Amino acid sequence: MIQQKSFITFLLLSIITCGIYSFYYIYRMTRDINQMAGDDGYYTDPTVAVLLSIVTCGFYTWYWLYQQGNRMKRLADCNNVPCDENGTAYLLWAIIGSLLCGIGTLIAHFLMIRNFNNLADAYNSHFHM
Repeated sequence: MIQQKSFITFLLLSIITCGIYSFYYIYRMTRDINQMAGDDGYYTDPTVAVLLSIVTCGFYTWYWLYQQGNRMKRLADCNNVPCDENGTAYLLWAIIGSLLCGIGTLIAHFLMIRNFNNLADAYNSHFHM
């Protein structure tokens, strides 16, 4: 069963831990998206995603948002799950938002979590009745 994510939890724990929680968030999101997507040919190793985010001082996180966002959009389209945004939307919010004191980055994560939760609901109801 895929656990729902909370934007408020992400925001508060990221602030309290000075950003360290965001690495755990990337790990969990990547792992859960891999599980929901199954063998879609776009597997991402969660540990590598976290390490690359650290080594690149967060720049890989932008690519991760783009990559996982497109992956979630494909998964949503295949399963008739509502998902209005794709990776490009998340990436644009993150890049433009970094110029606005990080507000856009938070919007990107909010949208990603919202779409993730829609997919998780569909996955849980379909595979774990």
